[in-house]
Amino acid sequence: MNLPEAIRTVRWMVRDTFRQSLHTKLFWVMLGVTAVCTAFCASVSVTGAPVRHEGDPLHTLPKDEAKKIGEAAVIGDGVQIKGGEISFGFGAVKAPVGKTKEDSVRFVQVWVAGVVADSLGVLLALIWTAGFLPTFLEPHSATVLLAKPAPRWAVLVGKYLGVVGFVGVQAVLFVGGTWFALAVATGVWDAAYWLAVPLLVVNFAIFYAVSAFIAVCTRSTVAAAFGTLLFWVLCWAMNFTHHHLSTDPVSGLGGGAKFLLDTGYWFLPKPFDLTGIFFDAMNAQGLYSQADELTLLKAKGQFHPEASVAASAGFAAATLGFAAYELHMTDY
Repeated sequence: MNLPEAIRTVRWMVRDTFRQSLHTKLFWVMLGVTAVCTAFCASVSVTGAPVRHEGDPLHTLPKDEAKKIGEAAVIGDGVQIKGGEISFGFGAVKAPVGKTKEDSVRFVQVWVAGVVADSLGVLLALIWTAGFLPTFLEPHSATVLLAKPAPRWAVLVGKYLGVVGFVGVQAVLFVGGTWFALAVATGVWDAAYWLAVPLLVVNFAIFYAVSAFIAVCTRSTVAAAFGTLLFWVLCWAMNFTHHHLSTDPVSGLGGGAKFLLDTGYWFLPKPFDLTGIFFDAMNAQGLYSQADELTLLKAKGQFHPEASVAASAGFAAATLGFAAYELHMTDY
């Protein structure tokens, strides 16, 4: 098969994946989740919090808390008192805020995209899409396709790109819907929030390569789903442990152990780093207390986001390559 025919195979598999998502109703399930989160963002309002101006103190405090400490003492320490209020559920839940209006909205954005979507959302997407490949690779389904003159690597790559593309469309709808609803409700149109789209897609694509490899080896939806989740936990633990021991070394940790830790960190994907990159892009350092390990690494100049993303993407590409080889060797 020549290259144009392989490209046509990939395109057909991408199209078939979207058809499969509609047939299994997964498209509408994920769209429903987006609708719920969009409705939540539409219910947010921020009142009394001023717009930040150049020269304003970086540290702020809600008015109620400032009264407890003493407003004169707070102002003397260079802290600006804010008397704003943020409400959720169209006023059902209210809380004072010690931030400007823009920072209050960014706080919600980072929570929605960086916490809910990037952690819970990606893991749910990995579970929900875990059945795409095992179902497709069942002998009674695969033999019909593989009997045609189509290279198996093109079939697998097309299916992989189709699932990643499907999740990418859902990410755009999620980010676009929540961004627009929050902007209309608060009047703050922060375009930096759209950086969540590549974060979510890259994070999912890296771990879906592992799901594809497990699916090819086992043809089991359960194994693909839970195997990928366990692998995500392993990667997060390795990522966090590496940073923790790099900033707070344990006495007695030998050179061999440190070498293995560094090797594991650079070899495996880095979900902890990806979240930290998004927090930096959103300028959320003053809104959330970021992990001390990541903060110290940045201060030492030992955090390299570009290399972290490149290494994670390289792992995904290699894993997908092994999956293609395994599929090529599978006897149907």
